[in-house]
Amino acid sequence: MTSQVSSPAEQTDAALVGEQRASGNGAEGKEVRRLDRVIIRFAGDSGDGMQLTGDRFTSETASFGNDLSTLPNFPAEIRAPAGTLPGVSSFQLHFADHDILTPGDAPNVLVAMNPAALKANIGDVPRGADIIVNTDEFTKRPMAKVGYATSPLEDGSLEAYHVHPVPLTTLTIEALKDFGLSRKEAERSKNMFALGLLSWMYHRPTEGTEAFLRAKFAKKPDIAEANVTAFRAGWNFGETTEDFAVSYEVAPATKAFPTGTYRNISGNLALSYGLIAAGRQADLPLYLGSYPITPASDILHELSKHKNFGVRTFQAEDEIAGIGAALGAAFGGALAVTTTSGPGVALKSETIGLAVSLELPLLVVDIQRGGPSTGLPTKTEQADLLQAMYGRNGEAPVPIVAPRTPADCFDAALDAARIALTYRTPVFLLSDGYLANGSEPWRIPDVDELPDLRVQFASGPNHQLADGTEVFWPYKRDGQTLARPWAVPGTPGLEHRIGGIEKQDGTGNISYDPANHDFMVRTRQAKIDGIEVPDIEVDDPADDSGQGARTLVLGWGSTYGPITAAVRRVRRSGERIAQAHLRHLNPFPRNLGEVLARYDKVIVPEMNLGQLATLLRARYLVDARSHTQVSGMPFKAEQLAEVFKEAIND
Repeated sequence: MTSQVSSPAEQTDAALVGEQRASGNGAEGKEVRRLDRVIIRFAGDSGDGMQLTGDRFTSETASFGNDLSTLPNFPAEIRAPAGTLPGVSSFQLHFADHDILTPGDAPNVLVAMNPAALKANIGDVPRGADIIVNTDEFTKRPMAKVGYATSPLEDGSLEAYHVHPVPLTTLTIEALKDFGLSRKEAERSKNMFALGLLSWMYHRPTEGTEAFLRAKFAKKPDIAEANVTAFRAGWNFGETTEDFAVSYEVAPATKAFPTGTYRNISGNLALSYGLIAAGRQADLPLYLGSYPITPASDILHELSKHKNFGVRTFQAEDEIAGIGAALGAAFGGALAVTTTSGPGVALKSETIGLAVSLELPLLVVDIQRGGPSTGLPTKTEQADLLQAMYGRNGEAPVPIVAPRTPADCFDAALDAARIALTYRTPVFLLSDGYLANGSEPWRIPDVDELPDLRVQFASGPNHQLADGTEVFWPYKRDGQTLARPWAVPGTPGLEHRIGGIEKQDGTGNISYDPANHDFMVRTRQAKIDGIEVPDIEVDDPADDSGQGARTLVLGWGSTYGPITAAVRRVRRSGERIAQAHLRHLNPFPRNLGEVLARYDKVIVPEMNLGQLATLLRARYLVDARSHTQVSGMPFKAEQLAEVFKEAIND
């Protein structure tokens, strides 16, 4: 779904709850209120289709031209027991008429499909918010499953909220009575009824959803039309019922973005497209050797669809085989990728070390999740940083790149490929579950905006012996990058050894010489240290006297959105605070030490127990203050804003 927007204009984040700007009456006589932002959360059983419902609402919102940010949240179990708290699945969407950065701290509207969904999410809902509940599910047995002794719809516990009781199941079955479906089959469309109701409430387009349903169920036209009918019934219910006396408009974000063609995109999809673009810009076949693991599997699924772009995907029997195949493809002259999450990185560590020794380009994509061990497969975390930095035997330095938003995953993939190809090294790309599953608008770049990643393979001898003989030395290095030549196997005259045993400098022969090993270790480290990365940019607006802030917030990866939203709030309250964000974590930007030294206080928010802060303290001897969270959920902007204010005034 794409849309056009007009020229840019910087706008600040709005207040916590959508601000009412104007109101009027709709054509049907109901009041229409205009808001600048709304946060909606769909919640239900994992079989209720909440992710699909959220995706469709998001797609229509993107096509309408709003800025948006999403947070899918689903259980790790394939099918948790129905109606239980562990089985609750939710999808939160924040959309606005201006630039926004996060999925929002708290929903203005909660759609609860059953008692479990209500109980699991009510703690996040602020007083005065709207709650739409499926009353058909609030019977004795479903309520008992989650510990409700009495109905929360009747005992006064929801008096602080605007509760809209809607018999979604009954209304859906009634709307589909002419389709000849069983009750169970008809019930499955209740999520479309809810989607239709919310689409009416917020004036979302409907044509795209109807077309999507007909395409999705093209082989079952009766089911397709039943879902379309349920969707329309939900829309009509909102338009005619007296319980919903107000609908809302959120105007397109016409001033939030540069002019261009935009589409809604998730982090994993953006990363997949970035890898494909990297392969094309390098004029190399793209090879993915992977083993399915949450939350990285979507990349394997997506890349498997694009054989027409020179992409070959291999689903291996395990993590070790996946990276082994990828490294073999790199040796053979492909842009090689392996995708995984934290537990898979541990299994791949020996082969990553081999790639360091062989000095071949390889992208290791780690979509981080909660750990240790199996941990929290569907929840987010940033706790693989030290594993990426040091999780191999011996001195095996590897560059690390981290995207900051879902759309930024595209550019980060290109950047990681640039480093791998230019410096002949494996590169870690550290995304996480929040970025992978979340989505936002992405401006589709023109091809001429993409970097030229083409490389030259070795084609002949590159060294002359003392007797004048010309030979090929596989470890003779480029004077600027220290990269060794990339020799495609089968090229006449370029035969050379590979393997994990230490190589002699230049010749590549096996060497146990202590001095040579010391030299090779230091050379490999110098190669990584010498990688060209941009200087870190600091956002530090000076006051009228030209005085900047004394406190710096430094983040990395997916903390960018919550940190930036929190910094905006702090500045609106009159405090001065600076912000910087790291994309390159190894090597660090060359000016990072100088930047850190300029500030009295440095705060480092991370979704781990302080891994970046540990690196900063060790490298720069700076008193970096950690603010950490390992709940499996992203930071909330208001929470961070309070932390920053306390640090400023400490």
